[in-house]
Amino acid sequence: MTASVRDTIERCRSQGRAALVGYLPAGFPDVDGSVAALRAMVAAGVDVVEVGLPYSDPVMDGPVIQRATERALAAGFRVDDVFRVVEPVAADAPTLLMTYWNPIERRGVEAFAAALDSAGGAGLITPDLIPDEAAEWIAASDRHDLDRVFLVAPSSTDERIAQTAAASRGFVYAASLMGVTGARAELSAAGSALVERVRKAAEIPVGVGIGVSTGEQAAEVAGYADAVIVGSAFVRCLLDAADRSAGVDAVAALAADLASGVRRPATR
Repeated sequence: MTASVRDTIERCRSQGRAALVGYLPAGFPDVDGSVAALRAMVAAGVDVVEVGLPYSDPVMDGPVIQRATERALAAGFRVDDVFRVVEPVAADAPTLLMTYWNPIERRGVEAFAAALDSAGGAGLITPDLIPDEAAEWIAASDRHDLDRVFLVAPSSTDERIAQTAAASRGFVYAASLMGVTGARAELSAAGSALVERVRKAAEIPVGVGIGVSTGEQAAEVAGYADAVIVGSAFVRCLLDAADRSAGVDAVAALAADLASGVRRPATR
């Protein structure tokens, strides 16, 4: 059994570094290919895995992730397939499922939580669900001992940040800028200030995402965050690859670069 998300982040902290969280959507380029890529990123240094559930209306996802999830859906991906992806990956590292709320509501919150628990998943990241509207999920996650990762943004009020941090388990996801996901040449300066605001509200790890694509950027974010979250850059590796094998190799190479970044001496 793998360690929990919180324990993994604490272990990384005891080593004087941030944890590296890597995202890829399930089912792209296909189910087996996504499993191979996710396991390759763990082998190359990713500490916590974030598996995306392809969805037809991904309001927070940028064009890179949208292209991958559209191709997964067009190829026949179904919700049950995500548990086929989570199960083998969760044997390697704590694995969170990132999903919009509609697929969970359609399946039934208890049924979805039970299926995720059975597959060995660690919990959910729910970008379009706020704690005020999450009573059913909070109850189900308590019954199944699943993490619930809610999001905060630079626009969040102090009251909202405190409420979100109190409801979260595992870590709080700090979206370092307003807008959709995507790798960027320069990172938002708002990330550090947002992390400090969360830390004033609660003693829970804070992960920062949206924009990181290089080891240098990972080292920068690792200087103030407990976890560095990378998504679009990994997806781009698969989109640009000539075939599945090349895509898996590219994912592994990027993971190694990012892992070296979070393992540099801490500056905080």
